[in-house]
Amino acid sequence: MHPDTYLAHISDDGRTQSVFSHLSGTAMLAKSFAQPFDAQTEAEAAGLLHDIGKYSAAFQQRLRGDPKQVDHATAGAYECWCMGQLLSAFSIAGHHGGLPDGGSMTDSADAATLLGRIQRAAQGKLEPYDHWKEDIAPPSPPRADLTHSSPEDVMFFTRMLYSCLVDADYLDTEAFMTGHPRSHHQEPIECLWQKLQQYFSGWFPPQSELNQQRCAILERCIAQAEQPPGLFSLTVPTGGGKTVASLAFALAHAKAHSKQRIIYVIPYTSIIEQNADTFRTILGDTNVLEHHSNVLYDLENEADVHTIQLMQATENWDMPVVITTAVQFFESLFACRPSQCRKLHNLANSIIIFDEAQMLPLPYLQPCVYAISQLVAHYHASAVLCTATQPALDSIFQKFLPQYPITELCPSGTFAPDIFRRVTFRQQGRLTWRELAAQLNAQSQVLCIVNTRKGAQELFRQLTGEGVFHLSTLMCPAHRQKQIAEIRRRLSDSLPCRVVSTSLIEAGVDIDFPAVYRELAGLDSILQAAGRCNREGKRPVSESIVTIFQSEERTPPLLAAAAGASQFVLRHDPDFASPHAIEAYFRQLFDLRGPEAQDMQCILPTIRSEFLPFRTIADRFHLIDSPTRTIYVPYQASAPLFEQLRSGLRNKSLYRQLGRYGVSVYEQHFAALQLAGDIEMLDDSTAVLCNPSCYSEQTGLSLDADSGKALFI
Repeated sequence: MHPDTYLAHISDDGRTQSVFSHLSGTAMLAKSFAQPFDAQTEAEAAGLLHDIGKYSAAFQQRLRGDPKQVDHATAGAYECWCMGQLLSAFSIAGHHGGLPDGGSMTDSADAATLLGRIQRAAQGKLEPYDHWKEDIAPPSPPRADLTHSSPEDVMFFTRMLYSCLVDADYLDTEAFMTGHPRSHHQEPIECLWQKLQQYFSGWFPPQSELNQQRCAILERCIAQAEQPPGLFSLTVPTGGGKTVASLAFALAHAKAHSKQRIIYVIPYTSIIEQNADTFRTILGDTNVLEHHSNVLYDLENEADVHTIQLMQATENWDMPVVITTAVQFFESLFACRPSQCRKLHNLANSIIIFDEAQMLPLPYLQPCVYAISQLVAHYHASAVLCTATQPALDSIFQKFLPQYPITELCPSGTFAPDIFRRVTFRQQGRLTWRELAAQLNAQSQVLCIVNTRKGAQELFRQLTGEGVFHLSTLMCPAHRQKQIAEIRRRLSDSLPCRVVSTSLIEAGVDIDFPAVYRELAGLDSILQAAGRCNREGKRPVSESIVTIFQSEERTPPLLAAAAGASQFVLRHDPDFASPHAIEAYFRQLFDLRGPEAQDMQCILPTIRSEFLPFRTIADRFHLIDSPTRTIYVPYQASAPLFEQLRSGLRNKSLYRQLGRYGVSVYEQHFAALQLAGDIEMLDDSTAVLCNPSCYSEQTGLSLDADSGKALFI
């Protein structure tokens, strides 16, 4: 067969793309994607060789309908291995099925590791593909500056290289299949900066004392944008205009240093939705990508150009401003699958803002800091740790990023902290549920936040009178949103409103109570709860009371260390909302848990002790690792979705819409409901509540006593 007749793809309308054309197009794209971190040589090599296995007669027959499976990825990996292009070999081997573990030299030819696949090729067990040499010139040798790099550096670089390859492969294939490349109508950073300036131009000159402080913070952030790229913190109290100030720094910094995009990493979807609305108002819909599980881009019903571009951008984050979750961000950085890693190369030369940075998960803190440090040290990214309660991460960053000290964007003296004080704290010790309920019942408007769903239900049952509400994740999101809307209405109309909630209300929910009670937890959670009291600053500080108490429940095990660190600070520092007290809290927390608690899955030791264990690491790194099951609840307007489910429809769009009606429960609760016949299994993974009496309009899904595992939701 003549080399010109070797095909990579055949379109639905019968057009053909040669292997040579596909390899050349992929190499060109991969090379351009790797340019921001100086990996053009390796990326081009990976692109040129990734599909040379398609030069086999067996693959050509499969392309034309032969059902026999053909391994076409190992060929390119083997050739790269023989040329000394080790990291390109990993990327090519995983460009369809995911990055493999490296394995060992003793691996057999049927092992799924890279070395197993190299053995398979060396033993002549691949379909012959030699005609590639007639089309493709051997790529340039790899650069030598990774030779003495640490395993952590090499593994991270390989994953970024892999991202360049898989995104280029997808885009070149897509362009052939559709007949045209993706269109891009994004505005440059300079235009976005002008839009932001126009947005806040009316703030100057500030009229009130509070707005003077907010404008001082904003101006300082803009002035700091000329700083060299690196690692920054932005410590701004609640009400200080953190969202706009951080965007101003990011856009000005991007303009000053030719950065490509801004990425916001946020712990809660509720905060994302709120911030995304603000950013779209400022910058326009076409410049902001909101990427998380609650966002649905419906191509069937809204197939306009903008919707298509947004949906496509979720695949590789090719947008000026991206807002995503911490789960999406960090799990992608430790993933091995092409769909998750495809976006990673677009983190290079970006500004990454970690909103609510105190929420970085302690069991994965060291791997997360390692990943941030890699992006800053080797991929020309600037990172901003943005919060009102800055965690004491200096020593951990110093370990991974010694050449980049953390620069505070709003140092002491930028604003007057006392202007932002809106509450008075009091400590009340231990209270029974009955004693606590009596205090709440005596107030017209009050919020009480407890640590567990069990505690929330128990306390709610003891509240009396008009305007009593319960919030927890035992209620589906649609139900919670309805309740929160009614709570806001009653607060605004000065009607009785007593709310018991788990911590889901602490961040991202703009709600303003005259009094708040918070069960003892981490100091950051206590201060977040305080942000729901006198939020608008309309009441005297002395009359806006935040009460810290201990309930009759035992502190859940996963909260014990945080609660203990809080008690230490509460005993020793009367001003426990001060930066000094917050730093003392985090240092005490880290000391109580110990360094091993910051990498519970031994992610970093495994990287150092094994040969590039990509699949092993991906299997271990899960920020949300609780074994929960979802039960879909028929609630209000959900009936059409459940009709589609029962008709047999199964697709991503449907499940995303159903997410508004899903409740996550632990395995033992799921099993109890299933045994009682209260849920119906429509397939192996889809459970629907079929007993309406198990779902209450007041408290959501009825369960046996909560185990205390649902600490934060």
